[in-house]
Amino acid sequence: MLFSSVLFIWVFLPIVLVVNYILSRIRFQREETRYRVKNLFLLFASMFFYAWGGISYLFLMLFSILLNFLGGYAVGRAAASPFWQRFFLCLTVALNLGLLFYFKYFNMLGLWEVVLPIGISFFTFQAMSYVFDVYRGKAPVQESLSDFALYVSLFPQLIAGPIVQYGDIAEQLKSRRESLPVFFSGQKRFCYGMAKKVVIANTMAEVADQIWALDVDRLGAPVAWLGMIAYTLQIYFDFSGYSDMAIGIGRMLGFQFKENFRYPYTSLSVREFWRRWHISLSSWFREYVYIPLGGSRGTLLVTCRNLFIVFLLTGIWHGANFTFWTWGLYYAALMLLERLFLGRVLDRNPVKPLNWIYTIFAVMVGWVFFRSDSVAFAGAYIGQLFNFGAAEYSILSFLSMKVLLVFAAAAVCLGFLQRAFKGIWEKLKGNLVVTAADSVLQLALLIYSIILIVSGTYNPFIYFQF
Repeated sequence: MLFSSVLFIWVFLPIVLVVNYILSRIRFQREETRYRVKNLFLLFASMFFYAWGGISYLFLMLFSILLNFLGGYAVGRAAASPFWQRFFLCLTVALNLGLLFYFKYFNMLGLWEVVLPIGISFFTFQAMSYVFDVYRGKAPVQESLSDFALYVSLFPQLIAGPIVQYGDIAEQLKSRRESLPVFFSGQKRFCYGMAKKVVIANTMAEVADQIWALDVDRLGAPVAWLGMIAYTLQIYFDFSGYSDMAIGIGRMLGFQFKENFRYPYTSLSVREFWRRWHISLSSWFREYVYIPLGGSRGTLLVTCRNLFIVFLLTGIWHGANFTFWTWGLYYAALMLLERLFLGRVLDRNPVKPLNWIYTIFAVMVGWVFFRSDSVAFAGAYIGQLFNFGAAEYSILSFLSMKVLLVFAAAAVCLGFLQRAFKGIWEKLKGNLVVTAADSVLQLALLIYSIILIVSGTYNPFIYFQF
């Protein structure tokens, strides 16, 4: 079930919100009982949400939940014996990775076709974070299977994140703050997130898909640049739009999820970009891979090795295609260069716009690998960025008035203005006129997005494939 679908907006979400509100108002003898009932209701709703696209893989998610619940229990109970604790940890992780390998990478062997369950990378990593946290003593053993199942399957972030680490939500499973201001802030995030997806990302997708379907050897520089920029905007507004909607729904239900994007395209280095892009995945690899390997505490050679491993794994996590692996290695090389010397050059450079040009160009080239079906195609496409000779395709054929207006809207929403005027906006938050205008804009964007959805504008979220 898509967030940006009529069924979700008009049926599923309103029912969940109304029932959740009713359960918040009913008298219970103990607050513990109230949250137990609310959690069971949200668990049922989340299972229904996931099963809507195909019930067969619901059993896979249930198996993953049971595997990690028992794995965490075994790790926690074996705390007195380091050997057995490590044994149960390694066994649980191996079984999780075995599931991921089978469903995500088995097709590469060419034996038979395996259908990828939606969201498997997200809920698997989320479930594993619980086992790691128990092993490291950062979280107690969860005694309630239903609460753990809700943590893994909670529908706002189930399919495409953000990846919620167990320690961030453990207390919220027992009790959470629900209020009208929190609800309205969630509503705002949801409306803006939907507009980012339906209005901006889907329009950019139309341009990018058309250009990527052309003969790459005859693109020419103008069209190649347009396609690369369109996809760069599509993937950001698509994924950050989903994260905004997930965070917004979470708030409307009383959950606080961490931010997943902080205006990454305003970054002045690749290091900064990865501190702002898909923060939940970066945090997961930092917490459970980079730091256990030694992080940056050892020699420069060890630090470079750790960075290489993390970004290679990041590429592998995204899928069984050499383009994703190349994308990961590409970022590993850039991060190593910045660690070795380029970072110091960027920090000392007084002309910061040059830093931004370097960073955004590096990121856009990376997206060419990410979007392409093969490394050879990506190489040919990058070559076309510098082909200023005669081209068969005209850039004007892709630039309708609608596309130009959406490009302008995307530029406004990238974060430059938001970061520049953050202090002013904070002061204006309580202003009645500004609040009213903001509410009108939310309503207008929601109505326009629904009109586009009803009219047949459809493009699945990019990260559903992961």
